Amino acid sequence: MFKIAFRTSICLAAAAASSAAFADEAATAPHAVAVADDDSIVVTATRAPLTLDEIPASIAVLDKAAIDRAQDIGVTELLLRTPGISISRNGGYGTSTSLRIRGAESDQSVVVIDGVKLNDPSSTGGGFNFTNLLAGDISRIEVLRGPQSILWGSQAIGGVVNVVTSTPERPLEGSFDVEAGSRETVNARAAIGGQTGPLSWRLGGQRFSTDGISSHAKAFGGVERDGYRNTNLSGRAKLALADNVSVELRGYYANGRVEFDGFNTDSNDYGLNREFVGYAGINFDLADGRFRNRVAYAYTDTNRDNFNPDRARPQSFEADGRNRRWEYQGSFDFTDRVTAIFGAENERSDFRSRSPSASLATPVPAFARGRAEVTSVYGQLSVQPLDGLTLNGGIRYDDHNRYGGKTLFAAGGVWRLATGTVLRASYGEGFKAPSLYQLFSEYGNVALDPERAKGWEAGIEQQLFARKLVVGATWFDRTTTNQIIYNPCSSPSTDPMCSVPGSSPATPRFGYYSNVARSEARGIETAAALTLGGLKLDGNYSWILAEDRSPGTNFGKWLPRRPRQTANASASYAFDFGLELGAAVRWSGKSYDNASNAQRLDAYTLVDLRAEVKLTDAVKLFARAENIFDEQYMTTYRYGSLGRSIYGGIRGRF
Repeated sequence: MFKIAFRTSICLAAAAASSAAFADEAATAPHAVAVADDDSIVVTATRAPLTLDEIPASIAVLDKAAIDRAQDIGVTELLLRTPGISISRNGGYGTSTSLRIRGAESDQSVVVIDGVKLNDPSSTGGGFNFTNLLAGDISRIEVLRGPQSILWGSQAIGGVVNVVTSTPERPLEGSFDVEAGSRETVNARAAIGGQTGPLSWRLGGQRFSTDGISSHAKAFGGVERDGYRNTNLSGRAKLALADNVSVELRGYYANGRVEFDGFNTDSNDYGLNREFVGYAGINFDLADGRFRNRVAYAYTDTNRDNFNPDRARPQSFEADGRNRRWEYQGSFDFTDRVTAIFGAENERSDFRSRSPSASLATPVPAFARGRAEVTSVYGQLSVQPLDGLTLNGGIRYDDHNRYGGKTLFAAGGVWRLATGTVLRASYGEGFKAPSLYQLFSEYGNVALDPERAKGWEAGIEQQLFARKLVVGATWFDRTTTNQIIYNPCSSPSTDPMCSVPGSSPATPRFGYYSNVARSEARGIETAAALTLGGLKLDGNYSWILAEDRSPGTNFGKWLPRRPRQTANASASYAFDFGLELGAAVRWSGKSYDNASNAQRLDAYTLVDLRAEVKLTDAVKLFARAENIFDEQYMTTYRYGSLGRSIYGGIRGRF
């Protein structure tokens, strides 16, 4: 049995949704995790396999065993239990979901599925909407916190979420999960794969449906339920052409339909969301495996449409965003203590969107369109001058067709002492060009400047009693300049930007995007985990001060929808006869819904219970109760959230 850890590399043994998952024994999969020795876990969010001992930045790792134990349906629910993460959601499952890492904007973090960088150029910030990302056939999730633009480019100011789907390890294998529960919720998934000679392959599919809740909060009169349906498929295949050459194909498709409420009242609005991700690559090793190379092409297409059947013209919005990306990545081991990672990329993005009027007398507007191209080169060197000490540094150059060249730098170090103490420190820079929507949509502003960020962190981890107890803390600090925000327009307005550019006579618009001078985020993340036989205890606490530091009336105000304090705790016990019980608590402090901090979102506490029992080595029954005290809370003002929920099901792995 291989070893893994569900923990944060900087100082933390992380928390799973329903139980502590800091453990040293669980299954693993190629390209997701490998093990160098009894204490070294290898992760890939760094773009090349590196052990935790070699990573200066903070990273949380969730393996398949931890994902199964948590029993969560969506990836956001899994991530919420790890330090430094907060979300805001416009209702129940399927509604718009924003995930923030260390107080950064939701579009300032990169999401990667099976090596493909995801973002939707037609979305407001050009980021990734976690709406349709369910646990599905995911085998591993890694969250790399802090600026990571050296290896991942534009948008990686807050961090990187790296999602890896399962890969086969045996000639034939499969898995399934079926569960049902509150609000007519049904979730079913299955996957099958295998290895036959030089070919390995795996296919997975999932169907999720729920009657949901009113996205318009009950406290404001929301009563009708807004349902959600999602179907997703994933697949991957790898063919070894020779001992040192292989080709890979990967794909992911999601199709969702969600009902939502418009204009702060119950309505019959619904949206369709379709996402496709494709990848083709060739891998070849030279110099007896010391020189590893990858050449790949990736394509993403996100299509979104909104409708209201009560309108004379039902369609109210349509958008499409596409990315085409060529990349080369190489790594070279000069010695067993000196390794370089380097690469070149070219990404071309385009979008189109429009919002047709409800009136048939008003012509359907032309699409707002935009394109961007970025060509990048990067390199990072990792050196181990002493046993237990790893230093690295990197540089990246981005050539944007609109904003020219930008150079970024990062450096860090990690020192593991014989006492079980691990010290880490890192510095990183970030760069994010304005999204195509922010530039060219009906709310666009072509005069926008790129966002820039600089951040550093330092942390300590202590392992005690043969790793049965792990405690740690991390301090981080990040400054962002030219941050882009949305400015609403009043009516009438004397602001020239509140008119559609170039219109004559001036046509008013609802708002526009602009740069603010500065924002700052700093804070501390602490965590501890204890394992005593079948008993597992863990917890984490994050204090994150994210403020608007631009001159004006909002100077010093909290950035919207970012609680300053969050905490998680969980406990579980595994009995010898195959029963495991667990409980988890999440507390989120107050936050504010708007930039002026006039609208407060109250603190809330959620308590979950879970249980699973082993029927055979391959089959388990499971059940969970979420928000057992039926806490009423909002992460976005006037939008509802899930109350008490109970689910049960069966899981098989063979």
